[in-house]
Amino acid sequence: MVQWAEREPGRVLVSLRAADGASWREVDAAGLRTDVDALAKGFVAAGIQVRDRVAIMSRTRYEWTLADLALWSIGAVPVPVYETSSQDQVRWIVQDSGAVAMIVEDPTMMTTLAAVRDELPQLRDLWCIDAGALDELVTAGADVEEGTVVERRAAVRREDLATIIYTSGTTGRPKGCELTHDNFMALSENASERLSAVVLEPGSATLLFLPLAHVFARFIQVVCLHTGARMGHTPDARTLLDDLAGFRPTFLLAVPRVFEKIYNSAEHTAQAGGRGRVFRWAARVAHDYSRALDDGGPGVLLRAQHLAADRLVFARLRAVMGGQVAYAISGGAALGERLGHFYRGIGLVVLEGYGLTETTAPATVNTPDMIRIGTVGRPLPGVSVRVAEDGEILLNGVGLFRAYHDDAEATTEAVRDGWFATGDLGELDRDGFLRVTGRKKEIIVTAGGKNISPGPMEDRIRAHPLVSQCMVVGDAQPFVAALVTLDEEMLPAWAASHGLEGLTPEQARTHEQVLAEVQGAIDEANTYVSRAESVRKFVILDEDFTTDNGLLTPSLKLVRGRINERLKDVIDALYAPAG
Repeated sequence: MVQWAEREPGRVLVSLRAADGASWREVDAAGLRTDVDALAKGFVAAGIQVRDRVAIMSRTRYEWTLADLALWSIGAVPVPVYETSSQDQVRWIVQDSGAVAMIVEDPTMMTTLAAVRDELPQLRDLWCIDAGALDELVTAGADVEEGTVVERRAAVRREDLATIIYTSGTTGRPKGCELTHDNFMALSENASERLSAVVLEPGSATLLFLPLAHVFARFIQVVCLHTGARMGHTPDARTLLDDLAGFRPTFLLAVPRVFEKIYNSAEHTAQAGGRGRVFRWAARVAHDYSRALDDGGPGVLLRAQHLAADRLVFARLRAVMGGQVAYAISGGAALGERLGHFYRGIGLVVLEGYGLTETTAPATVNTPDMIRIGTVGRPLPGVSVRVAEDGEILLNGVGLFRAYHDDAEATTEAVRDGWFATGDLGELDRDGFLRVTGRKKEIIVTAGGKNISPGPMEDRIRAHPLVSQCMVVGDAQPFVAALVTLDEEMLPAWAASHGLEGLTPEQARTHEQVLAEVQGAIDEANTYVSRAESVRKFVILDEDFTTDNGLLTPSLKLVRGRINERLKDVIDALYAPAG
């Protein structure tokens, strides 16, 4: 930011939704630096010292980025908190990190914190964005000398602690990953070089809608500031399509569930409009066209079909995403070859990557010049990958975290001889592309001794438009079964297209057509595995897995232990003797 402000002050780095909600306002490098420095002086006036922790709990918005950069500018340490976090999670993160101040977005989050504030004696200050607290900080900082921020920014070293980001907590209390400025900078420098066609092209721009509390979005924010790519923020999924149309990004970052939803929504919209057969034909063309790109290129007939499909279907899909999107970076879970080939076939190349909070997000990624759909790509420059004898993926490199905060035992357990043991299972092919096959702690061992990784089956079943979440069970049991939840947003469209208008979620759970549809999705998934690994029974639950009920982490991972505990009776019923 500072370098752009000095070298090219008029370069647009951020676009903001204007007050009218219908247009975008540009913030150039000079303006961004002015905003950041003004808020930084406010933090100084409030007594924030070098290395002080300051928690940020907010949706993805410009003020998040401002606070992050302002705190970095004075040597402080931002600690992100998901806006969906429970009171217990907020208390733990603020307490464990030792945060002396906290920024929250709105009065609802203020209420969440107020309920536990008596247990946080070190927390001096609480600022609410929507109550105008950041503006008040700027006003209070007006008397702070300009040189104060300059001096404190100059004193920050790359090896200094930049942030503490807490893991999802799927197997216990979240652990705080200490990431340095060099973790972000070295990795963003290397990733920008490898992804130059995505982030360094003239006009490169992305709209951030993933939570900035997640390391993935935070890393992309740093990449944008490093490369000068324009970025924007959208905090509300309900306005995402309108925001994409107005912002017109050239690349996106998302998790696979977003791509599944876009595909499923497009398919059902086409079906409802009497164009279902056309959509399905176009989807097959996209798939065949993408596969042909890996096998000598498409022939004359396929090129002609692709041109027709583009006019009828693909151009409309690209327009939904703003019309200029050429690339998307996907992480967090497996996208699957079906959707990978579909999106590349319509003109949106999804670059799957792999990484963790402990690696400052990406360790491996497919790149425009080196892509193998179905894998998570090759290691980034400065990153090393190897697979242990038991199949566990081990990582080392410039993005590797410094330590778990105040947890030397966990750090020693996770980092062995300089290699981080990810807990994920994978395979490296001879060209260096990594394929993630499962997670060690999630392995199911059936009564027959068969080891099963549930993730791939869950991904395939969840790809069906009617399915919201799926968890495969069967540990120490004679066969594999599945807990399924319905996607209540997609249910009305599906029901209408099947002559079941007005079908409620409660009715759908036991409706024979819905059961048959879900069985079809499971039968399709079963074709990819052996009989011993196949799902023999399933149940549709009356409650979805969500962050609100604690069955999903903020990064949308299943909290398996809690689900197993809460739904023990349901699982036991799946294995009860018939009759």
